[in-house]
Amino acid sequence: MAVVEPVPGGDVKLFNRWTFEDVQVTDISLNDYLAVTSMKHYTFLPHSAGRYSAKRFRKAQCPIIERLTNSLMMHGRNNGKKIMAVRIIKHTMEIIHLLTDANPIQIIVDAIINSGPREDATRIGSAGVVRRQAVDISPLRRVNQAIKKKDEIERVAKANR
Repeated sequence: MAVVEPVPGGDVKLFNRWTFEDVQVTDISLNDYLAVTSMKHYTFLPHSAGRYSAKRFRKAQCPIIERLTNSLMMHGRNNGKKIMAVRIIKHTMEIIHLLTDANPIQIIVDAIINSGPREDATRIGSAGVVRRQAVDISPLRRVNQAIKKKDEIERVAKANR
């Protein structure tokens, strides 16, 4: 895995513009699954070439901006185009910064926290009669579904232009 060491004479900023130090995860249940607060998750680019899918739950250690970048590479026509996805994320963060005048990393983290579902319905029963039962969702699944939902909304908005 790619680990970024602190740079002497300066701190690590995403795209050399936005700092990770003032980013807060307000939901304590998602604190371990949003990889943004620890020093080892600080990156200059969301392109670490880490092997985060080699083991179960290792994707929780992937920096959250890189997971969002990787989610843009879905569907066959976008597979392998990570440089394009990084460019889209960079332009998106610049637009967020212009509109809100805040740290776009914090805005993205808040959006993931707010858009992740807290409960879901599962199927209970067998052989014919099936009823739905409300269950809580694990924190990692909340983050995964929030990232997937962001990607789907962006894709639908692009199709409606």
